[in-house]
Amino acid sequence: MGAKPYESASTMASPVIAPSILAADFSRFGEEARRAEEAGGDWLHVDIMDGHFVPNISFGPGVTASLKKATKLPLDVHLMIERPDQYLDAFVKAGAFRLSVHVEAKHDVRETLKRIRDAGCRAGIAFNPATPCSAVEPYLRDVDLVLCMTVVPGFGGQKFMPEVLEKVRHLATHASRRKHFYHVEVDGGIDMQSAARSATAGADAYVAGTSLFRAKDMKREIAAMRKAVRSNI
Repeated sequence: MGAKPYESASTMASPVIAPSILAADFSRFGEEARRAEEAGGDWLHVDIMDGHFVPNISFGPGVTASLKKATKLPLDVHLMIERPDQYLDAFVKAGAFRLSVHVEAKHDVRETLKRIRDAGCRAGIAFNPATPCSAVEPYLRDVDLVLCMTVVPGFGGQKFMPEVLEKVRHLATHASRRKHFYHVEVDGGIDMQSAARSATAGADAYVAGTSLFRAKDMKREIAAMRKAVRSNI
């Protein structure tokens, strides 16, 4: 087992607000990461897209390593790539706190999750809106987070899909969660209103990109989102 990754007091706090760097100003990545930290974010969400698994390309281990240097926030790295197993070592080296991999990708999911944990990182399992909960259920005891995509992945700024909330509710109340705690994270179209609805369904981690990085005052927006979530838990 590798060394335990950096973990702040807020890492396991509930609710968790994770600003998504995909919505930031790419020309000022370091400053944007620090802005998310100073505004009260708990994790920094890092979307990795390869142009194959999803129809977009974002960035890779190099940028992730630069973000690690720019902020003390744990890096919540979401691998939206076709072969996550082939790139795990690079993202571990880059400083990922957590690596979430898709159940739909081309890899041995259980083996990939084991490799993530053996490297000293937290492990997450992600799935798309069209994928049933039954696809991730076999892995719930192997992860500390389940990432429910609330948009079709690939691009930021999409509208929240409320039909995914039933999956959130199912995973939040699943029998395995009473024996092995895992975060239920929502990602896609998250703002105060959709975060509150997700909280009612049982989510406790919220990835928000456009609504935070495009806000006039990110600190105020995070505080308002946290208040809205807490009032609906």
